Amino acid sequence: MTEIRANWLPSPHCDDRPDTPISLLVIHNISLPPGEFAQPYIKQLFLGTLDCNEHPYFSQLRGLKVSAHAVIYRTGEIDQFVDYDKRAWHAGVSSFQGRSRCNDYAIGIELEGTDTAPYTDEQYQSLAALTRMLQQQYPLITLGRIVGHNDIAPGRKTDPGVAFDWGRFRGMVQTGL
Repeated sequence: MTEIRANWLPSPHCDDRPDTPISLLVIHNISLPPGEFAQPYIKQLFLGTLDCNEHPYFSQLRGLKVSAHAVIYRTGEIDQFVDYDKRAWHAGVSSFQGRSRCNDYAIGIELEGTDTAPYTDEQYQSLAALTRMLQQQYPLITLGRIVGHNDIAPGRKTDPGVAFDWGRFRGMVQTGL
């Protein structure tokens, strides 16, 4: 199995999954403030330490308890916030193939980005490698069970957005590149 290097930063915003197998990978995007990269605020949000007075946009995040299993930054660096066997709080109200509560059986990966800003080569490389590792560990995560947040919360979410190249990503996962 390929070793994936990730910085471990345990988030308090998680809990135990119900007794159900992990069978879905959800790809998101995030930037804080929106459209700004290489800031400390994503980490702070997922760790529950974000000072909501730091930026006007953050006032709407006050009291929000959210996390993802991992974040892949523009550099390709990965921070892991929640153990993959635990339930991260990333999907919200969601449904996949008629089954609700995607957080119960999904792993959530955030890409530092926006719906319209191209993702970096380093992000695609890290995401493909992490996906292959997760597929080895959780064989129910097939290519057909890798989706965007927009797919499980249509009308409410748009990420990872039009800038995400699904063909490129899926090709990299399949070929091991």
